Amino acid sequence: MPEEQIGRISHYFGKIEVAAIELTDGSLAVGDTIHIKGHTTDLTEKVDSIQIEHEQVQSAKKGDSIGIKVTDHVREHDLVYKVLPD
Repeated sequence: MPEEQIGRISHYFGKIEVAAIELTDGSLAVGDTIHIKGHTTDLTEKVDSIQIEHEQVQSAKKGDSIGIKVTDHVREHDLVYKVLPD
């Protein structure tokens, strides 16, 4: 499946399993599928919710700092890709 890079992980909150992502390109919406790739990370999952400054939002755009719940440990500087439909 085609992918486009949309950002990178800026922090991981282990106790609550939330990844903080800096969006550097494109946009992200609830329901999109993302692929997080790094030196030891390779995780693909659907975005169930997005938060900006502790507020639930439906979408985010370039320049936003967002938080999303993830199912596995991710690391700072891992790259975030949006999986594009065929």
